[in-house]
Amino acid sequence: MGDRLGLKPGMVVQELGWDEDTDDELRVAIEDVIDADMVDGDYGNVVDAVLLWWRDDDGDLVDGLVDALTDLVGGGSIWLLTPKVGRSGSVDAADVTEAAPIAGLSQTTTAAVSKDWQATRLVAPKTPA
Repeated sequence: MGDRLGLKPGMVVQELGWDEDTDDELRVAIEDVIDADMVDGDYGNVVDAVLLWWRDDDGDLVDGLVDALTDLVGGGSIWLLTPKVGRSGSVDAADVTEAAPIAGLSQTTTAAVSKDWQATRLVAPKTPA
């Protein structure tokens, strides 16, 4: 499954918003693809991608996305994982569409990644070399 998210061995993936309801099978699949453990918010170095678990009651989505950009390399992507429609904590797609550009991100794709979660890929602008 992690390869469907465009992740590759050697990538550094930061995981934010983990809680008891996250999908452990998906987490293991991602760690298998990158051949490493995901890092947390205290990592303090540049990361290639961010996995952000987000539920409707987690607060302001724009703030969450801006925080997720902190360690992300220019041109990197944030995979926003939200509960599917009809599940507890699901996030309205319009909220994501509205929040992404305010946070300086572009929304590219959304895919079902597990029984209860869907992933939306948000990309940060590339930084000039």
